[in-house]
Amino acid sequence: MRVPHRPRRRPPAFFVCKFFCASENWGMKTFIAALVSASAFALGGCSSAVSDSGGFTDLFKPDLSDAVYEKGVWSFDKNGVLKSNKDQIIFTKGDYENFEIELEYKLEKGSNSGIVVYCTDAKDWIPNSMEIQIADNTDPRYANRPITHNGAIFGHVFPEYDTTVPLGVWSKMRVVCKGKNIDVWIDGKHASKIDLSQWTDNKKGPNGVDIPAWLTKHKKSEIPTKGKIGLQGLHGTASTEFRNIKIRPLSK
Repeated sequence: MRVPHRPRRRPPAFFVCKFFCASENWGMKTFIAALVSASAFALGGCSSAVSDSGGFTDLFKPDLSDAVYEKGVWSFDKNGVLKSNKDQIIFTKGDYENFEIELEYKLEKGSNSGIVVYCTDAKDWIPNSMEIQIADNTDPRYANRPITHNGAIFGHVFPEYDTTVPLGVWSKMRVVCKGKNIDVWIDGKHASKIDLSQWTDNKKGPNGVDIPAWLTKHKKSEIPTKGKIGLQGLHGTASTEFRNIKIRPLSK
């Protein structure tokens, strides 16, 4: 049996082209824009498949009105650089869970600082939080103690490689906190991670690390994963400067 001839089905972009090409007054730029739009529609809106890397907001306002800190210790300069003149932490007023932080930091000789997350008690933060270390690895006090190196989960996890960064130069740190999992990147390279659900002993980690006595108040598998975020002040012999301090929420 002879199959009846069926006209080939044309995609939407074909009809758009045919219609607009027939119009002598249609501008070339308008035609191209319409053709691209129609093609995207014909492909099921494929342009929407591109992931959105936005959603970041400043962790702190320029006037620090959304922060908790000792007055006169922390301030932004005219270039948007945040720094401290004393060993005091600056905390967010609000609590956060499931988030991503990106910031730039600049170390000097002897700098020692950190990003504090999951803090449930700002007045007694050391045993009631987790800290991602920011430090000058070349300083003699830290050089042979990788648990204190730049990018370490302080007192718990060593960095995965030599995380020494140049002094006096801006470096970038990214921290992703999602439930029991914390991941750290330095200048785009993964530096450390921890799964708190595996830390069921408050004195020794599953990686064999002896947890410092001052951090053994809680089993890390049981700590809340929602709390304040902080930056450590002038803890070493030199300050650490911060800029472009951003945060965005993550889905659970």
